[in-house]
Amino acid sequence: MTDLAGKHGLIVGVANRRSISWAIARAAAAAGARIALTYPSERLEENVRELAATLDNPVVTACDVTSDQHMADLAATLDREFGGLDFFVHGAAFAQQAELSNPFVQTTREGFRIALDVSAYSLIGLTRAVAPLMEKRGGGSVLTLTYLGSQRVFTNYNVMGVAKAALEASVRYLAADLGPRNIRVNAVSAGPLKTLAAAGISGFSGILQVYRERAPLRRNVDLAEVADAALFLLSPASRAITGEIMMVDAGFHVSGGA
Repeated sequence: MTDLAGKHGLIVGVANRRSISWAIARAAAAAGARIALTYPSERLEENVRELAATLDNPVVTACDVTSDQHMADLAATLDREFGGLDFFVHGAAFAQQAELSNPFVQTTREGFRIALDVSAYSLIGLTRAVAPLMEKRGGGSVLTLTYLGSQRVFTNYNVMGVAKAALEASVRYLAADLGPRNIRVNAVSAGPLKTLAAAGISGFSGILQVYRERAPLRRNVDLAEVADAALFLLSPASRAITGEIMMVDAGFHVSGGA
């Protein structure tokens, strides 16, 4: 297992035990890292605190990613608790249900704004907030979570696909911006998983079946496989990799058709 002993990491986007962010948090903690988790609202606070209690000496704090003040407060908390930061996992994503169920052409201005703000801009804002903490450690690794819907049309993915496309472009621009500061920025594009976010996509079970039939490995991926790939990108083993979108989808992205 990749050794993260003595490292400090921030994980944003944990909703419940089926979250990709939580799988990464568990893997990083098992590799020796001390973890900070955030919750966006009181509704999810209990879930996050319950999960955090299974980790060794975690930090748990509120952070609404639509608020610059919350981001600044989060950075101050991490500076006080950790004195620096080695990695940051961005798993924040949200689109209103109507924007996923209605035809894409009916996307509202407000629905578009919310999806892009939470799912894409938050990577920029949070990275800006924590970059000085990474510099204190001589550099660091930023990792976000994306999906193939950024490049291909998937039924009922709609505005979230546009948000993920913006997110992936942000990965490249941030990587170019922060490389001179020895901060790497990458993304993992996972195959479909039964997460809380996926529950809001109508016909999701059909997507799972298509992956099983067409992916070269003839199966779907699981949370542990995605977490292992993420762990590699967070660790010094990937020290020469930045601006990359790593596909962890049993090879589905190389197959013809979507």
